Amino acid sequence: MAVIGGDGIGPEVLAEALKVVAAAGVDLDTAYFELGAGHYLRSGEVLSDSVLEELAGFDALLLGAVGPPIGSKEVPPGVLERGLLLRLRFELDLYVNLRPFNGVPGSIAEGCDFAVVRENTEGPYAGEGGVLRRGTPHEVATQGSVNTRYGVERCIAFAFELAAKRRRKVTLVHKTNVLTYSGDLWRRCFEEVAASHPDVETGYQHVDAACIYFVEQPGDYDVVVTDNLFGDILTDLGGAVSGGIGLAASANLNPARTGPSLFEPVHGAAHDIAGTGKANPLAAIRSAAMMLAHLGEQEPARRITEAVLSEQTAMARSTDKWSTAAVGDAVAGRL
Repeated sequence: MAVIGGDGIGPEVLAEALKVVAAAGVDLDTAYFELGAGHYLRSGEVLSDSVLEELAGFDALLLGAVGPPIGSKEVPPGVLERGLLLRLRFELDLYVNLRPFNGVPGSIAEGCDFAVVRENTEGPYAGEGGVLRRGTPHEVATQGSVNTRYGVERCIAFAFELAAKRRRKVTLVHKTNVLTYSGDLWRRCFEEVAASHPDVETGYQHVDAACIYFVEQPGDYDVVVTDNLFGDILTDLGGAVSGGIGLAASANLNPARTGPSLFEPVHGAAHDIAGTGKANPLAAIRSAAMMLAHLGEQEPARRITEAVLSEQTAMARSTDKWSTAAVGDAVAGRL
């Protein structure tokens, strides 16, 4: 597997994730890559073709966090997002972004267990659009949303397969009343896939309504499936209601396994606490567990996930101050 520590707290939280994986008895063959804001400022490169080709040869990629300090103008906005993160998703066909949420004590979603399946390679993030007469009073900017039957259908199929292993309920979230073309495609694909899964309950919500229900009734959800943009927003909201974005893990999956999948905590690089021992590594540890599950190491993945959830609960109920290494040690100790 390839380890990409990235920037800020990224290397720190990945060190704890790898510590826990070793404690679970899994021996990984790792190679380390320097990518992110720091690498860009040192080399002028975001992700070279040669490095991308090398990464494509691994079984999995584990990423810490990338990004410059908040307020920094040295790295132009969008350079890392499009040149590194989105490029990896598009080039490696990581078409499912999977984010699980378990509400910790005291959170809005306390006791809840749900997952969001976000289409990861299409929608507004595909890059379709352009600008005319930039900088003039008559400037025009367009940003299209690319939705293919192939892309939508395979994402929805993944959601139903996941729900079949969980509580057998899938909720489609979109905005079909206004986005009548893309929404219609999503709705028809959803109904067609649902027909082949008669044992799975289905539902639909407009995205604005879903934002309300994520806060007011998070326990109603099992698996949510949605497009790239709505999924980006809802998964951050899911992190907020379940205990904080710092606890949110994610998997960028290529279920067809034509290349490696990428696993990463959702939080940012948090340069302000880098090196202080204040970063919470639980999201990185759970992301590593998701990686192990994808690679077929189901039992270690299950044990690590249970240990992470137990530690989340213990930390939520405690007033003690924890260090990054102490959290990693505690999870490893639970194994």
